[in-house]
Amino acid sequence: MSDGKIIRWKCGCAYDGAPFEGWQSQRGGRAIQDVIESRLREIFGELIRVHASGRTDAGVHARGQVFHFDAAWKHGPEKLRAALRGGLPQQIQIKSVRAVPEDFHSRFSATGKLYLYHLYLGDADPFTRPYAWAIDRPRPLDIEAMKKGAAILRGKHDFRAFSALNGPPKEDTVRDLRRLEIAKRGRHVRIAAEADGFMYKMVRSLVGALVAVGEGKLAPDDLRELLKSGKRTTRVQTAPPRGLFLEKVFY
Repeated sequence: MSDGKIIRWKCGCAYDGAPFEGWQSQRGGRAIQDVIESRLREIFGELIRVHASGRTDAGVHARGQVFHFDAAWKHGPEKLRAALRGGLPQQIQIKSVRAVPEDFHSRFSATGKLYLYHLYLGDADPFTRPYAWAIDRPRPLDIEAMKKGAAILRGKHDFRAFSALNGPPKEDTVRDLRRLEIAKRGRHVRIAAEADGFMYKMVRSLVGALVAVGEGKLAPDDLRELLKSGKRTTRVQTAPPRGLFLEKVFY
């Protein structure tokens, strides 16, 4: 361990989630957390735990994940960033490193998150397919119906029907969905979801439900009924992870 005062370091990172088993540490050591902690062990000579703003599932990507750790380092943040970047695989990028007050916490200090989900209408090429849900159907998605559905879902609601939580209600499932917007440009469709917090698979469930509306399997008003029911059913499909990006964490 380097001599000196223990400092809390806040780091911003981006990653391609495809080769990894999600963010959270796994026995096989193939989670993003495992890879970063392994690099920190090489730098500091001891186990240093990192704490992220939240977990991302296997196959989910990030442009703006945030994590923190505590360590003594006397050479400044840029040299720490260079040391971290030097031993990480190319699928993980350390974008920023800075010292923060000791009461900062990547998860508990966060006030909200922004996720982006990418759809592609048609048969996507090999460079688009890994990062979007390609929907190749004879009938095009009804984007206007999807926008009506998004308007119903926006706001403060109990989103239990759009989570993958199991068992009796233990967790508070009320969230303030500040933003749920759909933008289409050519064959590319982007769904932006911003809230004070998200539950397990909530964004992918919202996207799956909106796609079902676009396909005519659900009506926009069905989403209101699902919200009121508070129950997860097979009517809500979970969108594949490859189109989802954690874009930004707000503090």
